[in-house]
Amino acid sequence: MASISITEFADRVSGIMPVIMKEFMKGQAGDFHKMKITLPQFAIMDILEREKEANMTDLAKAMGVTTSAMTGVVDRLVRDGYASRTRDLKDRRIVHIKLTPKGTKTLRTAIDGRKKATIRIFGVISQEERERYLLILEHIKEHLSE
Repeated sequence: MASISITEFADRVSGIMPVIMKEFMKGQAGDFHKMKITLPQFAIMDILEREKEANMTDLAKAMGVTTSAMTGVVDRLVRDGYASRTRDLKDRRIVHIKLTPKGTKTLRTAIDGRKKATIRIFGVISQEERERYLLILEHIKEHLSE
């Protein structure tokens, strides 16, 4: 492959990602619609699963949004029975959010759908190509995590 500038690279990636995301969301969007959750709700549920519990400030930071924006998303998760809210016994200003059993079950279904979509999308390339791609993604993740 001929050498390309970072600008051309960005342009080409910008043209590829929507195609991949559209393919990825084919199954996922249907699953999310059936489960009545949105992509941001899924992301919050995923955080809650890993952390077991989080407060509103931590969720907002993890998602890169304001606490007030997070409140609306969490309100819907609580309303629909996917999460529960409890106030801290020592400081009532702190609100702890946890997944409910319904939330955990829904998240597992969504994660299974995401895995199936990943297998479908990346099944069209060789194992060697997948391994190289994974190394690149892991390298990028390391730089973003710094």
